[in-house]
Amino acid sequence: MLCEKEFKNPKDAETVLEKIRELSALTGPVRLMEICGTHTMAIARSGLKTVLPDSVRLLSGPGCPVCVTPANVIDMILDLSQTPGVLITSYGDLLRIPGSRQGDNLLSRRALGGNVESVYSPMDAIRIAQEHPELEVVFLGVGFETTAPGTGACVLEASRLGLENFSVLCLLKKTEPALRSLIEAEDFSVNGFLCPGHVAAVIGSGAFSFLPEDYGLPGVVAGFEPADLLYSVLSLMQMLAAKQPELKNEYTRLVKPEGNPAALTIMDKVFRPAVSDWRGLGRIEGSGFALREEYSPWDAWRKFSLHLPDEKEIPGCRCAQVIRGVLSPSDCPLFRTVCSPENPVGPCMVSGEGACAAAFQYGISL
Repeated sequence: MLCEKEFKNPKDAETVLEKIRELSALTGPVRLMEICGTHTMAIARSGLKTVLPDSVRLLSGPGCPVCVTPANVIDMILDLSQTPGVLITSYGDLLRIPGSRQGDNLLSRRALGGNVESVYSPMDAIRIAQEHPELEVVFLGVGFETTAPGTGACVLEASRLGLENFSVLCLLKKTEPALRSLIEAEDFSVNGFLCPGHVAAVIGSGAFSFLPEDYGLPGVVAGFEPADLLYSVLSLMQMLAAKQPELKNEYTRLVKPEGNPAALTIMDKVFRPAVSDWRGLGRIEGSGFALREEYSPWDAWRKFSLHLPDEKEIPGCRCAQVIRGVLSPSDCPLFRTVCSPENPVGPCMVSGEGACAAAFQYGISL
């Protein structure tokens, strides 16, 4: 593994790029997908796509947690935010995600009198509930396995405190079932995966072994420095050229095969697998997290008897196709015309980890 100073060495980067160019002559056109919003932004910010051979294409997959949250879930949350005595707490990105009507989000509802607060941690929501016993404080638990331990820890804390005016609307999602659904779709056309380093730090690099074992696809757990990504692309190209798919861990300085045992223990204690709806992928069995029965007093789904409305999308928005890697942001007719960070139509332009926001900000086609 490279030391930190070597991550910044332009000569090393050029050597790796030359090897990728040589391998691309052997592999022919390849499509590689990252499934992490932080990777999306790191690739865009570093300009990696502009230095790779034209035949090596990097795609963004379903790795932005708020982007894969469907519009009808947002609609349900918007309705809940208007309930007297209820305070919605959430990470900032989710506050800006529209439902099925453009511009209708939690921030706009707050301007109309809705009770909505941005928090940096679920523990902030616990503190607000303690300070305001007259309010029902709901934390929107969104994210993948990366944020699941923190959400689980706050449920354990609420249970310890006997905090009756606090609950979690669990919208957490699991990576593997979504990837399986993506791969098994008729329009799937990807040759290898850059696996998410943050998720793997929690669940372990071994969690992605199903890619070569079940589907014959190479995967590399990648870090977030430009050199991390370059070496991971090189590793994928080497496996594709040799026609020997494996799972490799490039991010060994943080990711272990077994993951984070403490985080996994919390997740197993608090959550059970559940069906979950994904923007672009539909309803996938076992792809979500739900609170176990013993923590039902802190389950907002149960506390407020919540039900999803019918699925509707904003007309013209192509986020569902962008999330699956079927379209690039520039393929959407709304991109840079109607849809921009100042006037976002869909979640991929709203989120700081969205493919459309990255393409717009850095002037590239993802």
